[in-house]
Amino acid sequence: MDSYIHILIFGYYPYVALIVLLVGSIVRYDREPYTWRSGSSQLLRRKQLIAGSVLFHVGVLIVFFGHLVGLLTPIEVFDMMGISHGFKQLAAIIVGGIAGVMALIGATLLLHRRLFDSRIRATSSFSDTAVLVLLYLQLLLGLATILISVDHLDGEEMVRFMEWSQGIFTFQSGTADIIKDVHWIFKLHLFLGLTIFLIFPFTRLVHMFSVPVRYLWRPGYQITRTKQKTRTAA
Repeated sequence: MDSYIHILIFGYYPYVALIVLLVGSIVRYDREPYTWRSGSSQLLRRKQLIAGSVLFHVGVLIVFFGHLVGLLTPIEVFDMMGISHGFKQLAAIIVGGIAGVMALIGATLLLHRRLFDSRIRATSSFSDTAVLVLLYLQLLLGLATILISVDHLDGEEMVRFMEWSQGIFTFQSGTADIIKDVHWIFKLHLFLGLTIFLIFPFTRLVHMFSVPVRYLWRPGYQITRTKQKTRTAA
């Protein structure tokens, strides 16, 4: 029974989460484009929002792209570049740890203002608060994995996660067995991460797809006109 649940979660659930992420995001953008926003509460407790938002977003972006590159880059590429598994593991611990702490501090500030400011709490939806709590728990789990990773500085444990994630994206059978014996904190971290992907299209997280990169090459300036006063005849 345990083996069946493990295969279900780490063999099939990733495909369910990724399909819902992709299809759900496309459908929402097509059917409900006006909900494709983050719903800012900047007018309320602005200083705390800015500090928390900067720390959270910078930390999360470093963690996200670190995971993306670290897990999906073929192992042969690191070997060809002369980057040992041990060095990669140590770099992930240091960089990921610093970025994770930054993101956690930022999430703490954001969650505090959302839960303990009555005005912000009144304008917040259940989805807004719930997704922030999930991200907060995910950051805690991610930092907890560092305590386990320091006992595997040879990098072999990380290689197993690389093989698992790359096996998922290349549709290899038996991929779930690769991480069958890893620590339960790693498994919970993976499961919660997949769950965040699953709910992604139904939350404010979709604004991540709307980074205004096009403004970097927007031609010219925005043209505005002042409102002219009209005179009435005496």
